[in-house]
Amino acid sequence: MSAVIRVLAADDQRVVREGLALVLGLLPGVEVVGTAADGDEAIEMAHRLSPDVVLMDLRMPRRDGVAAIRALREECPRIKVIVLTTYADDRSVLDALRAGARGYLTKDAGGEQIEQALRDVVDDRSVLDPAVQHHVVDAIAAIAVAPRTATTPAQADPPPAGLTPREAQVLELIARGLANAEIAQQLAVSETTVKSHINHLLPKIGARDRAQAVAFAYQQGLVPSIRDR
Repeated sequence: MSAVIRVLAADDQRVVREGLALVLGLLPGVEVVGTAADGDEAIEMAHRLSPDVVLMDLRMPRRDGVAAIRALREECPRIKVIVLTTYADDRSVLDALRAGARGYLTKDAGGEQIEQALRDVVDDRSVLDPAVQHHVVDAIAAIAVAPRTATTPAQADPPPAGLTPREAQVLELIARGLANAEIAQQLAVSETTVKSHINHLLPKIGARDRAQAVAFAYQQGLVPSIRDR
């Protein structure tokens, strides 16, 4: 990781752009390379300025945040995108993550939280606001977990995607919101072993990070719907 994280901020409200640039400029090791007023401008500036991270609002004119995130994933895959928005509803969160966002924060986030999020995504870790993670889990449970029938019992099915039983167990605990240390404690193994399982299971299920792993777990019914708990 470079010593300085180069950031582009995209928001259609001028006062928000200017305020965000001011906050970011005060963070150690962060350089604001530009601000964009909509998705099209964000894409153009990303090509020209090559930032490490784009902080992206969702509701913008011309091209909205989700469409811009999708374009950046295809055209500038090196650049990480963190959504920074007032919207934390199920659809907004899911659409942004599916488009390729590596993080999702609400505008209630403070400078320290934004700084940590920037460092996390540059280090290839995903970032989800705790409230947003709840929305992700709830939405996936509602729309992706089909009711089980007598011919498709959850417990009788083998683990999906070629997962070993232990990998499936680790994935279930990730989906339940446990951190690596908590998973290690529950399974009576070392945290290094848990990390090894995660490194093996992520490519098997086609997930880049924990957020996508949670989505996969609920889609496959590895954990029950929140409404059934």
